[in-house]
Parts: sequence; structure tokens; C-alpha cells
Amino acid sequence: MKALDIIQGEHRGMWRVASAMDALAQTLERPEERTASIQAIGAMLDYIDGYIDQVHHPKEDQYLFSALKRHAHGVGAVIERLEHEHRDGPRFRDELRQAVQSVAAGRSNDMPALVQSVAEFTEQLRAHIRAEEMHVMPEARKVLTAQDWQAIDAAFLDNDDPLFGARARSEFEALKARIIAITPAPVGLGGTAPAEVSAPAASEATGEIVLKLRGITSHYGRIQALHGIDLDVRQGQLVALVGANGAGKTTLLRTISGVQPASGGSIELYGQDITRMAPDKRVRQGVCQVPEGRQVFGPMSIEDNMRLGAYTRRDSEIDQDMERMYSIFPVLKEKRMLPAGTLSGGQQQMLAMARALMGRPKLLLLDEPSMGLAPLLVEEIFRVVKRLKAEGITIFLVEQNAQAALSIADIGYVIETGHTILSGPGAELLHNEQVKAAYLGM
Repeated sequence: MKALDIIQGEHRGMWRVASAMDALAQTLERPEERTASIQAIGAMLDYIDGYIDQVHHPKEDQYLFSALKRHAHGVGAVIERLEHEHRDGPRFRDELRQAVQSVAAGRSNDMPALVQSVAEFTEQLRAHIRAEEMHVMPEARKVLTAQDWQAIDAAFLDNDDPLFGARARSEFEALKARIIAITPAPVGLGGTAPAEVSAPAASEATGEIVLKLRGITSHYGRIQALHGIDLDVRQGQLVALVGANGAGKTTLLRTISGVQPASGGSIELYGQDITRMAPDKRVRQGVCQVPEGRQVFGPMSIEDNMRLGAYTRRDSEIDQDMERMYSIFPVLKEKRMLPAGTLSGGQQQMLAMARALMGRPKLLLLDEPSMGLAPLLVEEIFRVVKRLKAEGITIFLVEQNAQAALSIADIGYVIETGHTILSGPGAELLHNEQVKAAYLGM
């Protein structure tokens, strides 16, 4: 049933685009924001046009829906309606695109009508997704055979397929990166140049343990926040720690970086005990943290913030690494001489990540990188995290967004009230009933 995971992931991406379109539509009444918003809405329609019609709908029509029609009679009417919407979708998008283009060209100034058209379009998209999630997918899980799933999953996972494979996905990732780049802040990054989406071939995790925690406890006065945490992070792995607000996630990260003292237990980095090591010395050993809430130096320029991340370095490649950061986060290059405090929340998160990466971390600690960001920016943050993992950077990710974190993690841990209660491969935890009920709303 891996195909359903892929479809649901695509649904989440479409829902984020729909939410972004709704947010941009509300800015059309403001003349100073209208041009950028219209440009971004047009790019989103191009993305939906291509992605939904060329990739998403064909996969459903050719494989999932056709198999269901052979077995399931209870959802036949729903599938028929969804297929009809698949066929009629381009016409509705063309009508909305014409309305957007009329406003952009000055042929129309009826902003309330355009706002209403965007709202109707996005609600139709959401209703379509809800019908698939609430009716089609539960029926598919119930009636399709193992042989059906083998054929469906094989098609969805075929990397060489010209329609569904890696090349097609990379093309749409490039288009999504452009959308996020040009969409005005705070919905998007508010820049002009998209980030590079090509990443190196995925680096395999090795058996070497980078970070080893045994029996870690920590207190705030008399209150014990961590209770005997055991945890391993291996070279090249992305390990995610998920849990509710107040579960102890940030406390554990602060304990690893040395900002919060450990009351008991041990912390080892590449076999060296760093439990009592000062925070600045841990940074020199390669432990670099992106703190919760960004915590950039507001009055200083973006470029100076980034150079501060390299303050422990004495090599000649700092400028080279600056250019690399600008290729990953192009919006920072566009605004590099501005005070960091003038950036939007999403732009500040990019800066906080770039600053940590300037330290050339052996272990990158990410504390709630998606917190408080618009849905499109959350997607961009996790795209960057996946790229860093592919480059071989060892990452320990603390995140309240369990779905996003576990979907990209090699290993996941679940923490509650200072105790780790579950651990295992990220994909397995995503399907764990306890995790679904507590953190995924399922």
C-alpha cells in the first residue's frame, strides 16, 4: 500500500498550495502587493495544471481507480464523480487563469470577483482531496488484494517511468521551488531567484556512532525534565525526535549542545565524552545548533550573521562556503546587506540554518525548524533538510510536526514527559497506531 502513502503526500502538497493561494487572494485588494501576488497565483496554477494533470490524476485513474472499480461497488459513484472532476479540472483552471491574466493586464479591476474565484477553486480542490481520503482510500485498503497492490505500488515506485519517475519529479520540484521563491512573504520567501533543487546522490549512513546518549537526565531546579534518555545518531543519518509541546524535545537539544547542563548520564561525540564540555568547545568539535525561534542577530546584516557561524574557523574557504549558502538560500543573497531583523520568519529560518552550516557541522541540531511558518515554507524547509542529508551531513531533528519529520527520518524517537517511549525507522513509526493517534490526528 505504498502507493497510498505517495498519494497522501501529494495531497498534502496540493493542500499547502491551495492554502497559499487563499492567503495571496486576500492581498489582491492592496495595490502595493497585487503584482507579486498575481504572479505567484499564476505560477501556482501552472504547477497544479502540470502536476495534477500529468502526474497525480493519471496515477489514480490508471491504477488505483481502475483496480477499485473491479472490486468495490460501494464507492463506484464517488469514483465516477472524481474521474469527471479529473476531466473537467483543466477547464476550471483555465477560467481562473484567464481571470488572473485579465487583472494582470489591466483589462479587469474586479478584485472581489477574482478573490471569490480563487476561493471557489481552492475549495473545490480541497473537496476533491477529502473525497479521496475519506471514501476511496479506506475502501482501497479494505478490498484490494495483495496482487492489486503489487501492481499499483510497482507503477508508483518506478523511478524510470517517464511520467512518474525521478526526472518528472525533479521538474516539478524545480517549479515548486520557483513558486516558493517568488511568493510574497510571509506566505513564501518573497525573493526572485529559486533555490537549487538538484542534490548530490544520497550518501549512505555508516555504522559509526556520531552521538551517543546514555541515561541523560536534566533538571530545571527541582523539576526533572529528562528521565534517562538513551539515543544513538550514526554517521550520515537523519534522526528525528518528535513529541508534543513541553515533552522535553528542546531541553534534550540544549543538553546536547551544552546550554542546559545534564544532571546525570553521558554524552559522547565520536566516542569522546563531552558531557561536561563548555558549549563553545562543543561548537569547535562540530556540534552546531539551529535554535528554536531562529534567534538571529537582528541589527546585524544577513552576511555578518552568516560569518558569525564560521567564527571558530581559520581556513581559507569561508567565502566559498558563503557562496554555497547563497545557492541553497538565494533569498539571502538578494538581501545580504539588510539587517537580519527585517526578514520574514521564513527568511530568518533560512538564515539560522545557513549560519549553522557555516560552521561545517559534524552534527547539525535542528530545533523546530518549521515552527510558526506558512505551509509552503514548511515544505521548503524540509526540502532543504533532505538535501543536507543527501550531502552526508549528520542531522538530529527535533520537531513537533511528526508527519513531516518521520517521513524523511532514517530513525525516529518519540518523547513524552521526558521519556523516550518509542523508537524505530521513521517509516515504521509513521504507521504505528500509537503515533497516528497521538501525533498525526488519525
